[in-house]
Amino acid sequence: MPGINPEVLLWARETAGLSREKAAKALSIGGSKIPGDEMLRLYEEGKKEISRPILVKMANVYRRPLLIFYLPSPPARAARGEDFRTLPEELRIESNGSLDALVRDIYVRQDLVKNVLQDVEEAFPREYVGSVQIDRTPQEVSERLGAIIGFDINEFRRFGKSEEAFSYLRRLVESVGAFVLLMGNLGSHHTDIPVEAFRGFALSDKIAPFIVINDLDAPSARSFTLLHEFAHILIGVTGLSGSRSEQKIERYCNDIASLMLLPAGDLSKQNWYAENLESLAQKISGFARGLNISNSLVAYRLYSTGIIQLDTWNELSTKFRELWIAQKAATKESRGSSSGPSYYVVRRHKLGGAIVGLVQRTMREGALTATKAGRVLGVKPANVYNLVGTL
Repeated sequence: MPGINPEVLLWARETAGLSREKAAKALSIGGSKIPGDEMLRLYEEGKKEISRPILVKMANVYRRPLLIFYLPSPPARAARGEDFRTLPEELRIESNGSLDALVRDIYVRQDLVKNVLQDVEEAFPREYVGSVQIDRTPQEVSERLGAIIGFDINEFRRFGKSEEAFSYLRRLVESVGAFVLLMGNLGSHHTDIPVEAFRGFALSDKIAPFIVINDLDAPSARSFTLLHEFAHILIGVTGLSGSRSEQKIERYCNDIASLMLLPAGDLSKQNWYAENLESLAQKISGFARGLNISNSLVAYRLYSTGIIQLDTWNELSTKFRELWIAQKAATKESRGSSSGPSYYVVRRHKLGGAIVGLVQRTMREGALTATKAGRVLGVKPANVYNLVGTL
């Protein structure tokens, strides 16, 4: 129909995270003469006039208001900060929609938290934000990071499970004024964002620094991601991190985090000779398990110190990722229909003690309404009291 800018159609599909093939299938367009993806391409290039019924379908499939398709041009995308990921184009397109929505959500929550802190006169500048120059060695920065949060590696390793070790580390980071959230989707598994597309997000703000960790990742990997993102905050850079490390800043932050969790001396004490990849993988797994760190972290350190080559590291990374996916599926199947923790227990864990505690305290003092609290927590106002507990 006239008045529709084809660029808006393209923008709506890509920000919904759909390839042309998947979108065409969901829209039920195309036929024997013109395949669906080809017809959609014609619409998006302005070579075929689109009908209102198709626009209505697009609004539903792309989860956008119908009126947005009548805009003269695509709206500006939410700022993500710097994008440190290196992704295949297909994966980038597939993850764009959910990821943009997640980033927008985090910016809104962070702004609300910052305003609350200002209202209760607790907007204290965090001097560590942006305090590190990248000309310092990873070892120097890892030592500074550890001193800032009061990290004790022996205490970290004392815990029986990697989840407990992560909780210890999270408490340390939150104790210095940062907020740490676990989020891997927009509230539904239908919007899950692959770890390969997004592992962590750091928002370097002097008053309310935020860290988001993709909770679809293995629990043993979250401590590394948390320290990696905190390193971004020390440098003073806001941005997304993926699961690859080609970029200079990503490798720098990887080295800082890995040195904290696995000092050079611990690595050199081991005999890493193995006859084949399988034997090496088993040796790495046994070593990592006792230290509450991920197999991938150990493999990365073996690569960064020259003990193994790049191709071996890539093979190990793929192997460990496949192993984690298989273990996750097996765990889900073994649980069956058995009930796990309640919705509110899970939600509180994902939000973290810093945000839940701030909301609880400021609501009790009358500085925060249930409506704003719901926006900070990502729940309806009616559910706020159940989530934060008795005020």
